[in-house]
Amino acid sequence: MKRVIAIDGPSGAGKSTIAKMLAQRLNFRFLDTGALYRAVALYLKSSGLNEDSPDKEILSHLKMIKIFFENEDICIAYDSCNGGILDYSLCISVTEEIRSPEIGHYASIFSARQPVRDFLFSIQREVAFYDDVVAEGRDMTTVVFPDAWKKFYLDASETERAKRRYLQLKAKNLNITFQEALDDIRKRDERDLNRPIAPLRIAEDAIYIDTTNKGPEEVIEFIIDALKPGS
Repeated sequence: MKRVIAIDGPSGAGKSTIAKMLAQRLNFRFLDTGALYRAVALYLKSSGLNEDSPDKEILSHLKMIKIFFENEDICIAYDSCNGGILDYSLCISVTEEIRSPEIGHYASIFSARQPVRDFLFSIQREVAFYDDVVAEGRDMTTVVFPDAWKKFYLDASETERAKRRYLQLKAKNLNITFQEALDDIRKRDERDLNRPIAPLRIAEDAIYIDTTNKGPEEVIEFIIDALKPGS
């Protein structure tokens, strides 16, 4: 396995922004695990499944697809005849569709299900066999890459995280209030921290960074310094 910089933290802590910038700075590959979970959520929801669907049904549906990155796009390849053979001519990009608040909501829900986590585990691990990786998520430091080269946990105050979420969605011309963004953050925290499978927690060997009053560049420089030998 190549070098892995694993970054965990709650929603709105700045993980995706920091991970993407850090990967560009170091010439590492950025592993957008959030996009993977969103792609699964989009597929399951479009297949008629919901939070009450049994694990067996979720697993049956996941056996019919493969999710992968194609350059900057995230794609789904489908089994055209339910025979276990994927037809890559049926591959479609879902890069834009997965970014809606609704799919983000379902991604948070489905991410707590064992079949979904098992399905994506090998996909995430496989990326690090070929490239140096910056991976961000909720369980990168504790479950997916427990032996990562370097580990970080990004956090911020609840209010700051809600503000970031609010501004992000407003920039997309979505109709949302700050209170709705705050409620969404709280619900995600509740699910992430208390789910029985791979709950969000700080790894013992992770470096904790409070990003509340820090800009992305300041966080990047802190991480870069922490990567230096002897740090």
